[in-house]
Amino acid sequence: MAKTRISTLNLRIHPALKDAVREAAAREHRSVANMIEMLIRRHCDQTGITIYEKSDLSSRRSNG
Repeated sequence: MAKTRISTLNLRIHPALKDAVREAAAREHRSVANMIEMLIRRHCDQTGITIYEKSDLSSRRSNG
């Protein structure tokens, strides 16, 4: 079975914002990391930013 590769993102945010994202994650039974990933994906969908998954990248390289 292939391992899923992930990247680490370290960031500093205001403590009140951190509390809010913890609360939002808890309400949706998500981890904070999953909640932040979901919010980023939602923003990208709403603003037309394409997120290329690994399989998308390999097909783009062979076609381009």
